[in-house]
Amino acid sequence: MDAILAAVTQYVPVQVLVWLTAGSLIGFIGTLIAIPFIMVRLPSDYFDTRVPRHWMKNHHPMLRLIGQIVKNVVGIVFLLAGFAMLFLPGQGILTMLIGISLMDFPRKRELEAKIVGQSTVLQALNAMRAKFNKPPLTLAPDP
Repeated sequence: MDAILAAVTQYVPVQVLVWLTAGSLIGFIGTLIAIPFIMVRLPSDYFDTRVPRHWMKNHHPMLRLIGQIVKNVVGIVFLLAGFAMLFLPGQGILTMLIGISLMDFPRKRELEAKIVGQSTVLQALNAMRAKFNKPPLTLAPDP
């Protein structure tokens, strides 16, 4: 183990390793709190592609633009953090799903539905929702 640490510290300073470890732990704990908080508050038909979603529909256009910029930046942060969690401790797929849900890009709804439609992801989300007495998520039937 000492040989591995010595080899790594040749390329990465110990201070950086400490900060990466601290960031990883904070991200792990943060996702353990944030993911259930977000997923439980979603309506059960949120990932159903047949149901339209309008974000800040009745707000001033400038406020909506600022909101969309902030929402996309936060979505990118969640997506990158989720990708990192595929290799570090954390709920990578669910964190990436939140990031994708926050971002705006073409065919996003279909990608979300495809991710949530995986049986393991859907079971995990519905089990999480059941703990908080929320109805299970509904998806559009496959064409």
